[in-house]
Amino acid sequence: MDEVSDFLGDEPVELEVNGVLDLHPFQPKEIVSVVEEYLRVCLEKRIDCVRIIHGKGKGVQRDRVQAFLKKHPNVVSFGPDSAGGSSWGATIAQLRM
Repeated sequence: MDEVSDFLGDEPVELEVNGVLDLHPFQPKEIVSVVEEYLRVCLEKRIDCVRIIHGKGKGVQRDRVQAFLKKHPNVVSFGPDSAGGSSWGATIAQLRM
C-alpha cells in the first residue's frame, strides 16, 4: 500500500493514497505540507482528481488549502465538492499529469 507519512504531534500518521485526503487529524500548521505531499504521491500514482476534506468551520483551513492549490503547478482547477454532500467542507482539485 502506498502511503503518505506525516506527524501528528510526536506520532507518525500514515495515510492511504486513494484520492481522498481528510485533514481533520492534522494541526493547522501542518495542513499545507500534508496537502503538498499528498498531491505529490497522487501524481506519482496517476490520480488526477483529489477530494480534500478540510471541514466547514470558519473557512480558515479551506482558505489555506485553496491558496496552496492556486499556486500548485499541477492543479488545473479546484472548487467546492458539490457532489459529495459536504459542499464547502471539502474541495475537489483536478490535477494535470
